[in-house]
Amino acid sequence: MDKKLFPLRARIDQIDAEIIKLLKERLKLAQEIGRIKESKGVQTFDLGREKQILKRVLELNQGVFPEETLKIIYSEIIRACRASQEKPRVAFLGPEATFSHIAAQHYFGTSAQFIPVETIIDVFEEVSSERAHFGVVPIENSIEGVVATTLDAIYEYGLKVCGEIYEAISHHLMNQTGRLEDIKKILSHPQAIAQCRKWLRKKLPSVPIETVSSTAFAAKWAAVDETVAAIASLMAAKIYHLQIVAKNIEDLKGNSTRFWIIGKVEMPPTGEDKTSLIFSVADKPGALFEVLKCFAERKINLTKIESRPSKNEPWKYIFFLDCEGHIKDQEVSNCLEEMQKYCIQVVWLGSYPKGRQV
Repeated sequence: MDKKLFPLRARIDQIDAEIIKLLKERLKLAQEIGRIKESKGVQTFDLGREKQILKRVLELNQGVFPEETLKIIYSEIIRACRASQEKPRVAFLGPEATFSHIAAQHYFGTSAQFIPVETIIDVFEEVSSERAHFGVVPIENSIEGVVATTLDAIYEYGLKVCGEIYEAISHHLMNQTGRLEDIKKILSHPQAIAQCRKWLRKKLPSVPIETVSSTAFAAKWAAVDETVAAIASLMAAKIYHLQIVAKNIEDLKGNSTRFWIIGKVEMPPTGEDKTSLIFSVADKPGALFEVLKCFAERKINLTKIESRPSKNEPWKYIFFLDCEGHIKDQEVSNCLEEMQKYCIQVVWLGSYPKGRQV
C-alpha cells in the first residue's frame, strides 16, 4: 500500500475522534438547555430552530460538502439532541405505515414517541388535550386537492400550524400471495383509491372496492384475509408481511401530499416562512377583491386560497389562505391589519417554516 495513504488516514481518524468529542459536547449543552427550559416552564421543542441551524450550516459549508447529505446529517444530530431533552409525543393517522406516519418520521426523526390514532379528528383531539405535543395531518394532495376534514378541524379546534412537510406518494397493490387472481376485494383510503381509479378500472374492473380509514389499516386487514388486497405504501408491505402485486399504480406520476404539523406553539421567524389564515367577507360585490388587493399591493405571494362552506350559516363561505412570509414580518402584519377593514373575521392559523416541495 502506498505510504502516502497512512498519514492521510491517520488524519481522518483524528478528525473522526474530534467529531465524536464535539457531538458529545453538543449533546451535553442540549441537555442543559432542556433543564433550563423545564425549570422555567418553557416548551422544550423549537421546531423553527432546526431550520435556522440548517440554513447557517449550509452557509458555512459554502457548497463544499454535498448539501442534501449535510442536511440529513445535521437533521439527525438536531433530533437526537432534542430527544435527549424530552421525546416529543407525536399523534398521526394510524396504524403504523400510513403516509402520515412516514411524514411524521421524516419530520421528527425516529427518536420521537409516535401515537397512532384512528381518524384525523383524533389527531386534533390528542393535541388539544395535550396527550400529544404535536400532530401530523394531511392538508392537501397534488392530484385530489384539499383534505376537507383537516381544514374544518383546524378552524374548530383553534390549534396552530407549526410546520409543514411534503411527501412523494406512490401507491402499491399488495396481498398475501402477490398474485392478481387471488384478489376478491380491494381496500384503501378514499384518496388512495381516487388516485388509482384508472388503473383499477383497467386491471380489476369487476373487483369490489371498499374504503377504510387509512392505507395502513387496509394493509393490516389484508394481512389476515387472503382474499383482500390493499393499496398502501412499501413500508406497509414490509411491516404487515405482504407481497407486492403491482408497484406504482397511481394514475398520475409526481403525486405528493402536503402535511401540516399542528400544535399549541407559535413558531419564530426563520426568513423562509409561510402564514396560514382563515377569513370571511360580507356577501357583496368586490369584498374578496378588496382583501386580495391587500396582498397584491404589498407584493405578498399567495400560495393557496380555498373556500369552505360555513358551518354556522347555510350558503355562506369562509376562505383558507396561505401566503409567503411570517406574521412578525412588517408587511404581513400590516396586510392582516388592513384585512380587518374588509372582513367579518380573520383568524391567524400560524406562521411556520416553509417545507421543501417534492
